[in-house]
Amino acid sequence: MPVVTLPDGSQRRFDHPVTVDEVAAGIGAGLRKAALAGRVNGKLVDTSYVIADDANLAIVTDKDADGLDIIRHSTAHLLAQAVKELFPDAQVTIGPVIEDGFYYDFAYERPFTTEDLAAIEAKMAELAKADQKVTRRVLSRDEAVTFFRNLGEIYKAEIIASIPEKEEISLYGQGNWVDLCRGPHVPSTGKLKAFKLTKVAGAYWRGDSRNEMLQRIYGTAWADRKQLEEYLHRLEEAEKRDHRRIGRELDLFHMQEEAPGAVFWHPKGWRVFQTLIGFMRERQRAAGYQEVNAPELMDATLWQQSGHLEKFGESMYLTKTPDERLYAIKPMNCPGHVQIFKHGLRSYRELPLRLAEFGKVHRYEPSGALHGLMRVRAFTQDDAHIFITEAQITAECVAVTKQILEIYADFGFEDVRIKFADRPPKRVGTDEVWDRAEEALKAASRAAGIEYALNRGEGAFYGPKLEFVLRDAIGRDWQCGTLQVDLNLPGRLGAYYIDEHSAKRTPVMLHRATFGSLERFFAILLEHHAGRLPAWLAPVQAVVLSITERQDGYVGAVTETLKNQGFLVESDLRNEKVGFKIREHTLQRVPYLLVAGDKEVAAHLLSVRTRNGKDLGTMSPETFAERLRIELDSRGRQTVEG
Repeated sequence: MPVVTLPDGSQRRFDHPVTVDEVAAGIGAGLRKAALAGRVNGKLVDTSYVIADDANLAIVTDKDADGLDIIRHSTAHLLAQAVKELFPDAQVTIGPVIEDGFYYDFAYERPFTTEDLAAIEAKMAELAKADQKVTRRVLSRDEAVTFFRNLGEIYKAEIIASIPEKEEISLYGQGNWVDLCRGPHVPSTGKLKAFKLTKVAGAYWRGDSRNEMLQRIYGTAWADRKQLEEYLHRLEEAEKRDHRRIGRELDLFHMQEEAPGAVFWHPKGWRVFQTLIGFMRERQRAAGYQEVNAPELMDATLWQQSGHLEKFGESMYLTKTPDERLYAIKPMNCPGHVQIFKHGLRSYRELPLRLAEFGKVHRYEPSGALHGLMRVRAFTQDDAHIFITEAQITAECVAVTKQILEIYADFGFEDVRIKFADRPPKRVGTDEVWDRAEEALKAASRAAGIEYALNRGEGAFYGPKLEFVLRDAIGRDWQCGTLQVDLNLPGRLGAYYIDEHSAKRTPVMLHRATFGSLERFFAILLEHHAGRLPAWLAPVQAVVLSITERQDGYVGAVTETLKNQGFLVESDLRNEKVGFKIREHTLQRVPYLLVAGDKEVAAHLLSVRTRNGKDLGTMSPETFAERLRIELDSRGRQTVEG
């Protein structure tokens, strides 16, 4: 009879098979009440799962990450149950867990309205309060297909028909409702206490635009009301910080249907964009990078040779010339940099050779995936490729990692998480080469003293990578920079150098990006700072305001003097009340407002205040210029304004 070993090493012996629920009850009534599922020998199972043999068991509660996922998955089922009770003709399809919540796709004759969502949420609350028991049963594939066809659920029947014949088909039921699912799920609907439906959107069946359009209802679910309220507050704050709204308000950029997924940069936005490039250019030059530029349009055979055409072909823009030659607009910069490396004979004495480019790339994204600057089709990468020997991997990876983290700190991102992404299922190169590449990157990570979480199967198709994830001012995570060790592409593209013994050697290539996409990093900065960019990044650093027309000459002279010193300064001579002007430029998030009245003109002074309303008193234009110069020169480690 089973011996159950718990996480603390203690053991429980039973003279009969027991369920996870019974083990939890034997430990304590409180644990039984809190139990959502179990992990038996590493596998997540329901609390009704029967343990017949010796096993390791961990009880899963809402304190565990797995527990929160189970709550969200079960809440997706609760949503589908509520929809079926309110709209019996609706057909259910799939309902997975996503970051911070869940969604469920439905086929229904008309669009769901805001009023429908409110009614569905109310019905969900009613079903949760009823504390209906959740049960599991197993059918054969054919039995399951017949079951759902008899219910009129043709989408579910289609899903099941595509499952291998011998695979176990499990169904979960609560009340009068049954759904196809692998599970596990909460023991009863009463465990679902904190949820909210957030929006409804369109989605194609199985993600294919050739299929029918379904309706996707999104929601969020948490362990308790407090966590839910905190999340909803973050959503509200995120809405205020939406970079698309800020972009409109500050006249930074726009996008339009004639160029989907591409940006029309306005003067102020382009000024910030170029400041980002200038900053990175300066840092790269100091670290020994050489800036290059490769063509945007290259023969498709090059992309076939590199492996990109097979891997990314559906996302690449291809064009055929009148002479039937097929070209591709580059989706990334690496093959172009390899061509630059190959031009001329390279010696080991030249390595590391660090090539960097602010390369414009194009990738097709479905229309529904486009999202302001965050998800575009045309974007600029701060891309670099470092050609080295295998012996140089550790030292170079340590240097790159150190620089990336320092740059993030310069922009106010001190909380940076790192993930190690290992080999994906679809890749180039042998397992032996991947073993070497992964061990080299792990060794470099140890040498750099960094800790990382494992992101299984998410490496690039040519090599493993470190992913740098930034946490912003309201707790959201953004994956930006990457560092990849590549032992495959250089050889596929015929790159080599001459070693100290006059033999040809294939270089290792490190792929490095810090911002990732400049457009996306721009958006992250706008949202992180809520549009209040630090003075060195702001498109306008100060505005000089007159109170009456008597100060116009003085304001104009001060503005020109500050401009001539390289500051981004404008004047406001409009015949408006000074309070109106101050409010308007505060809303424009201008860091400094310089007011000149008769007293200031007479004393050759300015009344200086910040966009947050702080009065810095009066000072001469020269003193203000010196103050601003010091701030701009010490631009590192910028904090977020309150």
